[in-house]
Amino acid sequence: MLELSAGAGEIDLKYLDESGFCAWSEPSYTYYFKGEQKRVEQTARRGRRLSIIGFLQPLISFVYGLVIGGVNRWSYINMMEREAQEAQELGRMRVIVQDNGPIHRCREVQQLWTKWEQMGLYIFFLPKYCSLIEPN
Repeated sequence: MLELSAGAGEIDLKYLDESGFCAWSEPSYTYYFKGEQKRVEQTARRGRRLSIIGFLQPLISFVYGLVIGGVNRWSYINMMEREAQEAQELGRMRVIVQDNGPIHRCREVQQLWTKWEQMGLYIFFLPKYCSLIEPN
């Protein structure tokens, strides 16, 4: 229903996720004989983790924020506040589809849900252990 509403131009529909990268282990793509175990040496840790939080609006936009270290509740709240502000300025309902990550449901975030809804931003949580299925 959300995708149909977005396709009809009734709402803005975005998908949120986070990921992180670290220059710690080198990825290796090699072949091993059947029955042999692949061994990857762990190098000394180099640099800090670079994390990204992004909002994908298919065929329209990809908005993201980069964080040195991990994405935490404060960086998540900052990005969601921007989405809520934009929804309010445009006067359009915006729905964010996201997983059930701990930062998405922490106490500080739950206290902002009513405010965000009044601004036009709504959150749709995916069922636990749900992988998104590519539309036809």
